[in-house]
Amino acid sequence: MSQSSSSRRASERGIFGGYIRCMDAVSVAAAILAAALLALGVLAVVHMVFVRYAMGESTVWQTEFTTFAISAAMLLGTPYVLKTGGHVAVTVLPDAMRGLPKHLMQLTASLVGLVFCLALAYGCWYYFYEAYAFEWTTGTVWNPPLWPALLPVAVGASLLSLQYVAEILRGEA
Repeated sequence: MSQSSSSRRASERGIFGGYIRCMDAVSVAAAILAAALLALGVLAVVHMVFVRYAMGESTVWQTEFTTFAISAAMLLGTPYVLKTGGHVAVTVLPDAMRGLPKHLMQLTASLVGLVFCLALAYGCWYYFYEAYAFEWTTGTVWNPPLWPALLPVAVGASLLSLQYVAEILRGEA
């Protein structure tokens, strides 16, 4: 049995393994929600085009809804992208390394990413709180409350932070 497979199996057991499996499942669920939001955004654009050009009427909510839905989809999908390694990365240096130096480089990069995501999550939750507490609206013709658009952004940043922890525990980040 190789060293990496034995360490991987160790990370899949116990409380850490349970956390990793839980976060992997939450990331998949968030990705499914992100896909649904993306589809709703596309449908809103189709509806907007139909209303404007086929019926000759003005639109009120479609542009703003599409912006909110696609922004939410982007951030809710990020934990799954991290989990699957689907993000864009320059790996020339890590690929040239082996063993402990490679692991330390990947761990350092993951910790920097985690710190950034934690700061982002904090800022997003603070912004969400302000929008909710002070009843901010978008100020547009549709003028919906702003907090529903900010909630998925804060949740997505938080889930990305938690997925970073899972990847660090898995030892693959």
